[in-house]
Amino acid sequence: MVDRLRSAAEQLEAPICPDCHIEMKWFRSELLADEPTPAIAHLFLCPHCKRAAQTNTVFRGSQTAPDKLSAPRFIASAARDSASAGSPAPGSA
Repeated sequence: MVDRLRSAAEQLEAPICPDCHIEMKWFRSELLADEPTPAIAHLFLCPHCKRAAQTNTVFRGSQTAPDKLSAPRFIASAARDSASAGSPAPGSA
């Protein structure tokens, strides 16, 4: 999660203070939600008038299925695969 915070903060563009018309300075970032989609709030302060502003970063999930599972999903398919791999099927002798 720290990597997500760091990468999100690096890609931010600081807002402009509506009163002073200068770039605000980053103050802190905090996690708003982790599930179902991560959201991070970034807080900024104006160095002149101390006005606060917030921008949010929402991550879009890109879940991919693994290429090979460590265990079979169904017990029946595991039994069938192990039977055909080396031992003769029961009753085929």
